[in-house]
Parts: sequence; structure tokens; C-alpha cells
Amino acid sequence: MTAKLPATVLQFVKVITKPYRLHLLGLVIVGLLWAIDLSLRPYLLKLILDKVDVSPSSTVINQTIGVVSFYLGLSLLGTLNLRVYDYINLKMIPNLRADIQEKLTYYVLGHSHAYFQNNMAGNLAGKIADVSSGVKDIVLISIDRFLCNSFALIIAAFTFATVNPILMLILLVWSFFFVSFTLLCSHKIHRLSFSTSESRTISVGRIVDLLINSNIVRLFAKRDFERKLLVQNLESSITNEQKLRWFILYVSLVQGISFVVMLAACLGFLLWGRHHNIISVGDFALVLSVAITIVDLMWGLSKDFAEFSEELGRVSQGLTICNIPYEIIDLPEAKDLVVSKGEITFNDVYFWYKGASPLFNKLSVTIQPGQKVGLVGFSGSGKSTFVNLLQRLFDINGGEICIDGQNINSVNMASLYANIALIPQEPTLLNRTILDNILYGKLDASEDEVREAAHKAHADDFINKLPEGYYALVGERGGRLSGGQRQRIAIARAILKDAPILILDEATSALDTITEGLIQESLDQLMEGRTTLVIAHRLSTLKNMDRILVFSHGEIIEDGTHQQLIRKNGLYAKLWKSQIDGFIQEDRGE
Repeated sequence: MTAKLPATVLQFVKVITKPYRLHLLGLVIVGLLWAIDLSLRPYLLKLILDKVDVSPSSTVINQTIGVVSFYLGLSLLGTLNLRVYDYINLKMIPNLRADIQEKLTYYVLGHSHAYFQNNMAGNLAGKIADVSSGVKDIVLISIDRFLCNSFALIIAAFTFATVNPILMLILLVWSFFFVSFTLLCSHKIHRLSFSTSESRTISVGRIVDLLINSNIVRLFAKRDFERKLLVQNLESSITNEQKLRWFILYVSLVQGISFVVMLAACLGFLLWGRHHNIISVGDFALVLSVAITIVDLMWGLSKDFAEFSEELGRVSQGLTICNIPYEIIDLPEAKDLVVSKGEITFNDVYFWYKGASPLFNKLSVTIQPGQKVGLVGFSGSGKSTFVNLLQRLFDINGGEICIDGQNINSVNMASLYANIALIPQEPTLLNRTILDNILYGKLDASEDEVREAAHKAHADDFINKLPEGYYALVGERGGRLSGGQRQRIAIARAILKDAPILILDEATSALDTITEGLIQESLDQLMEGRTTLVIAHRLSTLKNMDRILVFSHGEIIEDGTHQQLIRKNGLYAKLWKSQIDGFIQEDRGE
């Protein structure tokens, strides 16, 4: 079971940055040294100017050489200090971003089948990307700008006090106004940023969905139609972002005016003090240089604050994926499933999809170890749900499903999946090499074992004709291969997995008749000694099954061999007689 991740930004940042505490401490120390340097070098410049102002020209070098040397040495140390900062970032940031992506992706992958049916992959990927980039910016802005600039402001205030307490008072009053005003505006900026990020994520999700289904858009000539829908969606994103930018513009205007007022106050007092001979030339230079630097820092800080609030909104919106608990989880005491025979039992199973009427009502059936069982029925009759529940893609509402007497709700899900091999009707491949996709059935298999599995699946011939052979990339969802080629890769993967329970969901539907005949021989060998469930609309593929279950409206209404069901002259016999080109024709009345 995957531990739940914190869904609040503060808690998430605290947890994710825990391994980097020394790095963060290093950044704080570098920032403190930088803040000291920010006032110390202007102070040394004040000393130099004061000595130059009062020393005769013949002694000015001797009077200033020590301070000048110290000033230059401090400049060099300041440069080295910043390079230390770059080094710490180099060591921390790439790893921090990778940690976030790994943890969030791993967490999302723990969700149930229903979760991925209800959430677009593009949306989820966009949220993970927002969090990984946003947390990095939040951490750096918090330390680089907020914390370090606070150090700089405090040290600058003490520096001003050495010249005159009134200058320190001017700086502190302005700082109080700046911070208070910024904090008052923070909540609205965060709210607007959240809305902007949410609409942006939806737009990205729609774009990803269009790119994935570009073939459908092209074949139905709906490019212009989709463009109009996308523009409508983007208008919402534009409106939200403009609201955010307008408010940031207002905040920046007020802050900018306050900067001018503070500088005017400092400059006015300095001129007055110089007039009354209580401010030296060095003091004048010290206060102005520090004040201008502080103004520049705070001006940059106001922009950083807007960025910080925006990133806070993005991360907060992205972390909503952590607010959704898992629908299906392992029990704390869950043990590994141990399959010695492969007996499957449904005992009084109740099940209904969310918002729908019950499909299974006290469904009970036992499939003996090693039996080859065909599942037949019209679409919606329950046969696909039957195998989905066996794989625990959904949790049942009552009763129990057992494998070799072990309730699948009480066993570790990873061990359940390890003991079931599935060959789906529409296999999806990872955008990796053919070798990698077949190896997914058994990661520690040798290349010879992979080739043997591909040979049994009659995939070896077409693979060897590819320029890169087994190392050819299959493209997104296996798009570079034909449907039949993808199916054969999926069959090879299942052969390599060698699980005791086998599910074939229209496994040969994408193949031509000749290839299907060849592969059927491999499937017959694969089914030997395994408990096998076969969903098929082509009833001729079920003639040699040990048993056929006929589903109708969530009930098993017939159970027997092909010959027994034909003699019974029930629904199966009706389907057998009515099939065209070997396929069941859908009952329009159901």
C-alpha cells in the first residue's frame, strides 16, 4: 500500500525537502553571508570616501590602502559565495524535481481502474509537472528572496542606525507598510493563481487528448471543429490569467510608489543632515547605495512574491491529486496470494457500477483448476465485468471471490496481478522497444526466452524484418505497429509471464484468419495446465472449451460444453445459429 502524500503545500514541501536539509541550511548560510556583504561593502566604501575627503593628497594612498584591500578581498569572497550557492543548487534541484515526479507518479499509479477512466492522462501529467516545477520555485524564492532579503533588510536597518536613528526609522516604517500590504494581497493572488492553474491544466489535458486521438480527428475531418472547442476552453484560461495579471499590476504600482516615497524621505534627510554638517560624504554614499540596493531588492521581491503566489496556486491545484484517496487498497494484514491449483470461486457476489442498477445479484460459480472456460453473451451481459472483478479492478459490493480458497480482497494486489496473465482485445504497449514490452511479462527473463515467447506468438518473423529488430521503438501506445502486430506482442508477453491463471479477451480478434490459426495453436499450448477464461464473440474459438458460461443481464443462464449447449437449444444455440462470419450479432432488444 502506498503511503498517502500530504495534500497541503506546506506539508508537502516539508516532507519532500526533508532529505535536503543540509542543502537548505547551506543556502541559508550563503544567503546570510550575502546579506552581510550587501551592507558591509557600502560601509567600507563610506570609510574610503571619508578618508579621501579628510586626508591630504600625499597620504591618501597610505590612509586608504588597508580598507581598499579589505573591500577588494570582500568582493572576491562575495563572488565565491555565489558560486557555492550555484553548486548547492546544482546538487539539489535536479534531484528534488525528480523525487517529486517519482513520488507523485507512483502515488497516482496506485489508483483504481475507475480513477483512470474518470481522469484524463494529460490532466494528471500536467498536475505532476506543475508540482515538480512549482515546489522548486517555492523553495528557492522562500530562501533566496524572502529569507535572504529579510536578513539584508535587518542588517541595512542597523547600518542606517550607525548613521542616524531617523534613517533607520524611515526604513522600518516603509518595510512595515510594504510587508503588510503584500500580505493583505497574498490571499487574492493565491486564489486567482489557483483558478488560472486549474484552467491551464484543463486546456493542456484537452490538447493531450486531441494529440493522442489525432487519427480520429483527421479521419472525421473535425480539425476545425476541435479548434473552435479548444478556443472556447482557452478563453476561460485567458480570462483567469488576465484577472491575475491585472491584480498583480495594481499591487506592483502601489509598491513602486512606496519605493519612491521611501527614497525621497531618505534623500531629503541626507540633504538636510549634510546642510547641518551632521552627515559626511561617506554617510551620504553609504545610505544612498544601501537604500537603492534595498529598493531594487524589494522591487524584485514584489515580482518574486507575485511569482511565489502563482506557483503556490499551481502547486496547490496540482496537489489535488493527493486529496483523492485510493478506492481499492490492500488490507494491513494482506498476504501474498499462493496459487497451487487455480480454482476460481464466486460466492454470492453482488456488484453494481457507481450510479447504476445492480449487475450481479448473488452470482455464484466455481471454475475448477485447469479448466478452459468460455464466456459468452451480448455486450453488457456481464462477461467483461466478471473477469474485471477477478482481477480486482473494481471491488465487489457483497459476497466473495476466491482463488484456491483465498479471498482476493484479503491478499496483496501485486501478488494477485502476478498470478494472472491477460491478453486484451485492444492491447496497449509502452512507448519503448519491442524487447522491453515483451520483457514486461518477466523482467528477469533472458533475451533467448523473449525470442522463444515471440516465436510461439508468431511475432518473431515480423520483428526480425524491422530495421532495429527487437530494439525497435513501438511508438505511443504501440502506434508504429499494426493491430495484429500489437496483439502478437501482447500474446508473447503473456506467454513469457507464465501465470497460472490466463484471461483471453478477444485475444485473436485483430488477426487475420491464417495468423489466427497459427496463434491459436500457441494459445492452446499456453492454456494447457492453466485455469483459462476466454471471452469471445467468434464462437468457433470456443468449441474446444471444457465449459462455456452464457451470461445475460448479469446472470449465468447456461453452463456446459459446446455440444451440451447446442442440444439444450437455449440462448447459446440461438447465438450459434445467428452468428454471421463467425461473430455474434448484437441483440437490439437488450
